[in-house]
Amino acid sequence: MDIKYGSDKNFSAAQLEKLFLSVKWSSGNYPERLKKALGNYDCVISAWDDDRLIGLVAAMDDGEMTAYIHYLLVDPQYRHCGIGRTLMDMIKAHYKDYLKIVLVAYTEVVGFYNSLGFKVAEDSIPMCLTDME
Repeated sequence: MDIKYGSDKNFSAAQLEKLFLSVKWSSGNYPERLKKALGNYDCVISAWDDDRLIGLVAAMDDGEMTAYIHYLLVDPQYRHCGIGRTLMDMIKAHYKDYLKIVLVAYTEVVGFYNSLGFKVAEDSIPMCLTDME
């Protein structure tokens, strides 16, 4: 397996749809919106097996102090191959001069992020508003 990594955002809506739905994320149901949204991220790094999009990490930042990692996903067929760790190492290197990198982790993957140096913030709780009526 010869995985290539890039930051050119040259993925199609169909490739994004397939990747996001492979991990059962509902945002994959909106591939055109997802492609447009990812085009607005400050940093997107993708993983490829030939022309197949198999992983992606995306972050927003304030240009100086704080970066927010919004997405990290790897196609389940490619998990446990080091792709997620490589994507995270690459985005951490991209933001190495920032004061803070923030992410919200699902409970079942907190151990993975701990292994990368992230710590659970004891004095805060992640919150979100998803029902925009």
